[in-house]
This record gives sequence, structure tokens and C-alpha cells, in this order.
Amino acid sequence: MYGFLPLEQYYRFSSRHQLGVLLLVQLQYCLPGVVSDPTDGDPDNYIAYYRRATVFLAMGKSKAALPDLTKVIELKMDFTAARLQRGHLLLKQGKLDEAEDDFKKVLKSNPSENEEKEAQSQLLKCDEMQRLHSQALEAFESADYTAAITFLDKILEVCVWDAELRELRAECFMREGEPRKAISDLKAASKLKNDNTEAFYKISTLYYQLGDHELSLSEVRECLKLDQEHKRCFAHYKQVKKLNKLIESAEELIRDGRYTDATSKYESVMKTEPSIVEYTVRSKERICHCFSKDEKPVEAIRICSEVLQMEPDNVNALKDRAEAYLIEEMYDEAIQDYETAQEHNENDQQIREGLEKAQRLLKQSQRRDYYKILGVKRNAKKQEIIKAYRKLAMQWHPDNFQNEEEKKKAEKKFIDIAAAKEVLSDPEMRKKFDDGEDPLDAESQQGGGGNPFHRSWNSWQGFNPFSSGGPFRFKFHFN
Repeated sequence: MYGFLPLEQYYRFSSRHQLGVLLLVQLQYCLPGVVSDPTDGDPDNYIAYYRRATVFLAMGKSKAALPDLTKVIELKMDFTAARLQRGHLLLKQGKLDEAEDDFKKVLKSNPSENEEKEAQSQLLKCDEMQRLHSQALEAFESADYTAAITFLDKILEVCVWDAELRELRAECFMREGEPRKAISDLKAASKLKNDNTEAFYKISTLYYQLGDHELSLSEVRECLKLDQEHKRCFAHYKQVKKLNKLIESAEELIRDGRYTDATSKYESVMKTEPSIVEYTVRSKERICHCFSKDEKPVEAIRICSEVLQMEPDNVNALKDRAEAYLIEEMYDEAIQDYETAQEHNENDQQIREGLEKAQRLLKQSQRRDYYKILGVKRNAKKQEIIKAYRKLAMQWHPDNFQNEEEKKKAEKKFIDIAAAKEVLSDPEMRKKFDDGEDPLDAESQQGGGGNPFHRSWNSWQGFNPFSSGGPFRFKFHFN
């Protein structure tokens, strides 16, 4: 009444939870040792072994089921159901000769019609796998890795648990320049074969060559967990650990705003691994970022351009070079970089804001540019601004000119100089200007009100600082 269902019936359950509940209920009525030790009380009870194997198979624990199926066959040679199931497992493991032997013996053991049909079908499959295996090895030895991969793909659809075949296909992928596919096969092989230190070592080295030092470090540690004295893994571990420490230190310096020190660290990274292009590119990308954030636009543009020669679609380098272009007032170039970056990452808010700013600054540059008026850079300190203002104000003070036409020209120039000093020496007004808004331009304001700084200097209401009439008398003061 409470016996186990046939194996195929377990697969109709939609979840592991449902299956687990069924198994728990049934196990209550099994022999006491079905899950722990079937030999308790009756070491020759092949039914107990078979039931436990059935439970393991239903739970997806095929490796655990195999010894029990073997024990069943040892106790009862003509138990065709157990032999057929073992043949399936051996075929999945790629043990073709052993699987073939089981299927042949099923046919010699008076099987049921369904068992006979299944055994014959699996024998044909074994023959096909043997043929494909020979073709795969021949292609590999002939260095025809593409053909070898094609054959191995077909075999691994059937022999899904064959670690050696996965390692062979991984080797083909490596020689074909597809390291990530190789990693996928090697990861599977590391789980299929116990203590597979070689697989962990290869995975680690592949990640290292791809520039993923963190995953490389993680995988080589798995190798050393299995064998602390593994020479190649230990040597590789020291190498990865050194590089990882340099990169972590550099990133911490960037977070602290110590860009010069971070640049030095990334230069050390390139010296540590000059032969791996990925580390050179990533290091230059971060150095580009440091120069941009440290407001060293010339250096940033140079190094960012080197990165973009190697990786034209590198969004980080495009963003950092665009910021450097803005500092250099090269607005068309900045817009072009932001637009290219946006094509590859249209949801990046930083790119969108940078592009809008570059477009505003370009439009603004076509009007009055207070930085150009004073002849200072956009990253100029307040002291530089005041110094430039004083020098130019003395040079263009209207009292220095006698000719009426020259005097009028000087008046206009002097007003622009004073306006530039007014805006750039005031943090709030300077921020507005840097964001693309002229705080003294009536057209860029909404409802300027009575504050004269909401109007253009050339359109102040009837106020002429050089006029002798009216309530105002202009007096020049050097601040």
C-alpha cells in the first residue's frame, strides 16, 4: 500500500516541495534503513537499496544513487530495472563501455517489452557517442578546434556529466579565443570531478587574463582549499593577491579624492602586468578619471583618448574626456563625446546632465563669456579672478583714454570686466554661470525684478556709471 512509485512518476510533481512531502510520507513506511543504511537488519535486501536509489534519483542526487544501483545488481543480477537505470547514469557520465555493457545485459535478461525497446535505443545512442568521441579527438589532434567543439557539443547533450569532455571542450574554446565559454565548461568540470584543482587553476588564470582580478582570486583560493601545497595555484595566488592589493588601494585613494596618489598606484598596476592588455586599458581608464576629477584637462584628454583608441565605446572614458573638454571650453568635442556615450547607455543620468550642460555652455560661449573676458580658466580660484580683474580694470579704465572713440570702447570693455568680476567672485552667481545661465542677462532670467544684476550691463535702466549727471557718481575701487 505504501510502496514507492515507479521512478518516472516522481517527475510529474511541479516542485521540489511537493516531491519532498511525498517522499517524507512514503519514507515513514519504508524499511527503517532506507535513507540511512539499508543493510540494518537484512544486508541482502536488494529492494531496500533500490528504493533508496529511487529516492536519490527523484531528489536529483544521481551520484548517491549509483552505488546503490550497483549493489542491487550485485545482489540480483537479473534486476533489469536497476541495470537499465544504472546504464542511463553511466551514459550521462560518459562511461560508454560500462553503459553499453549494462544495456546488452538487459537484453539478455528476459526484459519487458518497454525495457527491451529502451535498452536497444540506448545501445544505438552509445554507438553514436563512441563515433562522435573518436571524431572529436581526431579533430582536436589535428588542431581543428571548431570541428572538435561541434562534435563535443553533440556528445555533451547526452553525456552531460562527463567532466573530461567538458575539460576538452574548454581547451578547444581557449585555443579558439573564447575564454568565457571555457570558464563555463571548467566550472561544470570542477563540480563533476572531486578535488579538481586543475579546473580551479585554469578558471583563475582565465579570469586573470580577462582582467577580473577579484574572481581570479576567489577561484585560486578554491584550489588552495583542496591542496594548500599546490605549487602553481600558490604562485598564482601570490601574483593575483599583489595586483588585487594595488587596485584596492588605488580605488580607496580615488574615494578619498587623492587622485595623484591613485594615478601612481594604477601606473604600478600597469608595470606589474604589462603583458595583459586588459589591465593596461582598465588602469588608463581610471587614470583618465583621476585627471578629469583633479581638473587636469590636458592630461585627461590625452590618456582618455588612448583608452578610446583601444575601446571606442568605453562609456567611462567618453564621460571623463567630455568633462575635461568642458574645462578646456571645447564644447563641440564635449557634446560629441556625451552623445556617443549616450548611444551606449541612454539611461545614464550623469551623461544626460553632462550633455545638457555642454549644450548650454556652447550656447553661452556664443554670447558673453566672463572667463574669457578676464582671461582665466574655468577652474580659476577667486584670488586669480580678483588679480586678473585688477590688472584689466587698470588697463581699460576710461580715464586712461583721451580720444572719444577710444574712451567709449574702453567704457564698454570696463563694464564687461566689472560684470565678469561681479559674477565670478560670487559663488552663487558663478555656479549659475557654470551651469549655463548668465545671471546678468535679462533674457536668461524669469521676472528679473528690480535687481540690476538681473539685467544685461548694457541695458541697465538709464544708469551710466561714467555719466556726471544723475544721483550716481561712479567711483572706481579696487577690491
